[in-house]
Amino acid sequence: MILKGVGGFYSVLLDKGSLSKDKLPKDNAPVIYTCKARGIHRKEGGSIPLPGDRVTFKILDEQKRIGHIDRIRDRVNAFTRPAVANIDQLAIVLAVTNPQPDMMLVDKLLITCQAKDIRPLIIINKTDLDTGNQVEALRKVYEKTGFTVLSLTKFSCEAYDILHKELVGFTTAFAGQSGVGKSTILNIVLNNWLMETGDVSERIQRGKHTTRHVQLFQLDQGGFILDTPGFSAYTVTEVHHEDLQSYYPEFTDAAGLCRFKGCSHISEPDCGVKILYDEGQINEGRYLRYTELYKELKEAYDNRYRR
Repeated sequence: MILKGVGGFYSVLLDKGSLSKDKLPKDNAPVIYTCKARGIHRKEGGSIPLPGDRVTFKILDEQKRIGHIDRIRDRVNAFTRPAVANIDQLAIVLAVTNPQPDMMLVDKLLITCQAKDIRPLIIINKTDLDTGNQVEALRKVYEKTGFTVLSLTKFSCEAYDILHKELVGFTTAFAGQSGVGKSTILNIVLNNWLMETGDVSERIQRGKHTTRHVQLFQLDQGGFILDTPGFSAYTVTEVHHEDLQSYYPEFTDAAGLCRFKGCSHISEPDCGVKILYDEGQINEGRYLRYTELYKELKEAYDNRYRR
């Protein structure tokens, strides 16, 4: 797996399953090679390697751990900003306050997770600043989606232990608007559960979280977290407006009660979703943001050939 790429050089984590027992490190430390991508690979129109890519590589110098990448394996998903591949969990962070939650950003990220087969993990951060039951109000917004929702504060070790368990076994990126506390969360996780590697000194000297490139860090009990810029603003572009409703799990049962097949749940009569919304069984904010996003996507679709 590529852990990071800087200036055309890639740090590649070797799969220890490919090593014989006599070549396994005695301290169980990760084996990392510095590789470049073969020129022929790039010239033939191959993909540019990304952090998170699974690759095969040829060893050029065993002692110095230098090699070159032969092949990039098929990707489950990929992003251009940030440039990363094969994310299988997205931790979506929002703060109780300071800043006020950007719920549309959260909803867009949830849609993208489902479209790209990524497990969403919603983190309500800064719960120590709750002065009026805001945490419970935010939980209620997503309680009927079925997605995992965690409450977090830097003052609770127990809350971070719960987060740690949710990270084990996944390659997790963190997303959310600026100021919600992603840097604090990442620093606590890195300082407590990072597998000991040669990058420990880099981890300690990070200081304030000023990320310039994507990097994956291996966790002590399995899995990776991404130290990454990006994901603070996001636009849904790969979803068709007619498919949007399928990314709202709380609509599923109600949609079967609609009078018309293919109901958009916007203006049609006898709409099951609107009936439940009117009865207060579907969160008002979620529904209103759905209608806003539906109209935006439909307008973009209608105008796709206009100049």
